[in-house]
Amino acid sequence: MLDRPSHDAANLPAADTVTALMPAHVRAAGGVRVRFALARNRTVRTEVAEGGGYRVRFPSTFNATCEAVLINTGGGLTGGDRFDACIAVDDGARAIVTTQAAEKIYRSQGPETLVSTHLTVGSGACLNWLPQEAIVFARANLRRTLEADIAPDATLIACESVYFGRFAMGEILEQASLRDRWRIRRGGKLILAEDVKIDRLVNVTLQRKAVAAGARATATVLMVSPNAPARVESAREALAGAVSESGVTGLDGMLIARFLSSDAAALRADLARFMIHLTGAPLPRSWQS
Repeated sequence: MLDRPSHDAANLPAADTVTALMPAHVRAAGGVRVRFALARNRTVRTEVAEGGGYRVRFPSTFNATCEAVLINTGGGLTGGDRFDACIAVDDGARAIVTTQAAEKIYRSQGPETLVSTHLTVGSGACLNWLPQEAIVFARANLRRTLEADIAPDATLIACESVYFGRFAMGEILEQASLRDRWRIRRGGKLILAEDVKIDRLVNVTLQRKAVAAGARATATVLMVSPNAPARVESAREALAGAVSESGVTGLDGMLIARFLSSDAAALRADLARFMIHLTGAPLPRSWQS
């Protein structure tokens, strides 16, 4: 039997009014830094740094692309934890970066769970940023940022998905906090700025028609590329059989796809098919395990 808190927003104190039961120095803080470069017509890793229980591994590939898998050895994140990922792809290189598994965002005693990602894609380079979903548990407090700096002729495909509650347990997420911030720059110019804030009464907010109409799993896919506008119609065709509510928009050298579903498994399946279409390649092996 699930222990569900009441709808009273006062039951979830603001982070700045709470003294955490665990001191900051015992919380996990770290991340990974990886740089890729082109060498003899293949992409190789030229810089790797790991810290705070976070690791990166490089499965063998048999083409010119290098794949990296980010690993959280702690098995999840909670209030006061911090994870920073810094990924750079030098001119002409091609890389795929994913995660070993879904990231679990556990209950917080008040402090925020901070997840920060910075992507840099050089001239003629290509980066597919394909982490698996973040699962937000009851009373979690997640602040997540994604920043990208892209050369005018580079390609970035970025996918982020969020599940509100543990679907397999039938959990209805009544109280939690999510703040999601995207800032994408091409040639130094800001081309996409997006902020999402869902605070405390999550299920009530998601029920609103103008927000999610009852959906509890969401995903956003962004493609920034010189040929992105030409891909819009075929991307829409690729969603023709999707179970999730989904759509594709093209603007200013970008393609943006949105997914909403009340069924996490259906959203993941639709998202996987769409990503295979968009990237023209199989998903990383960690997605298939």
